[in-house]
Order: sequence, then structure tokens, then C-alpha cells
Amino acid sequence: MYFVYVLQSLKDGRLYKGMSEDVEERLIQHNRGENRSTKGFLPWKLVYSKGFTSRSEAREYEKYLKSGVGREFLRRIV
Repeated sequence: MYFVYVLQSLKDGRLYKGMSEDVEERLIQHNRGENRSTKGFLPWKLVYSKGFTSRSEAREYEKYLKSGVGREFLRRIV
């Protein structure tokens, strides 16, 4: 199973969208500073995730969340 997840920085509130097969382990990696894109904004908390049976479906949904319409959706639910 593939998951699209959204993290929120507790430092400044920014959102990060990603995809993983193991969301909890991925969150640990982000909070250890192992991702160059997120290490300057530690710590992170998981605010949203959604599961998919295929990688391609998950990738499409991740692209949607990164679009203007998807960002607006996240603003309403977070």
C-alpha cells in the first residue's frame, strides 16, 4: 500500500507533501533531519494521510495536493 501524507512544521506552520509505503517511519526520518527539503523546519507532525493500492494513484494524488486546488483543499482541512 502507498500513502500520500502531509506534514506540518511546528516551527512555522508550512506544509510538506510526500509519498511513502511507511508513513510513520518517513515522519521519523523527516524529524531526524534526513531530508534536505524539511530539515530546516523541524519538528514536523503528521496532519493528513491517504492510502492507495497503486503507486501511480498515489503519485497522481500527491500531484493534486501540490496544485493550487489541492493546496486550497488542504487549507480547509488542516
